[in-house]
Amino acid sequence: MAKASELLGDRWSLLILREAFYGVVRFADMQADIGVPRSILTGRLAKLVEAGLLERFDYKEDGARARQAYRLTERGRGLAVVLLAMKQWWDEGDPDGASVSFVPDGGEEPVRIAMVDAFGREVRLGDIRLRVDPPPG
Repeated sequence: MAKASELLGDRWSLLILREAFYGVVRFADMQADIGVPRSILTGRLAKLVEAGLLERFDYKEDGARARQAYRLTERGRGLAVVLLAMKQWWDEGDPDGASVSFVPDGGEEPVRIAMVDAFGREVRLGDIRLRVDPPPG
């Protein structure tokens, strides 16, 4: 948890990842959407690329020079559960309620993040214990 917090623990990194999940790929669009200074965005994008959460790719619009854009990697897409859990936690304690919901295709009710066991049964936090496994090999 500490290593993840070190990488994701600042406001800008979370907002950049949110934009990537929303499908925003271009630097200028990210900067405009979240209002981050250019130098901070450059540094955070480099950090997220180095960590393997985003990857750079080239794109070119008609009549313009080639530019780089950013998209989530498989590892980055794996953060969806974490970010949705954070949103769910916030929404549950927010008296003003959520303004955005994530619903499955063809569904109406928002998805919900839950802790489940290997059989898909929901498990309450009070019923979880810590088990320390020996290192492999």
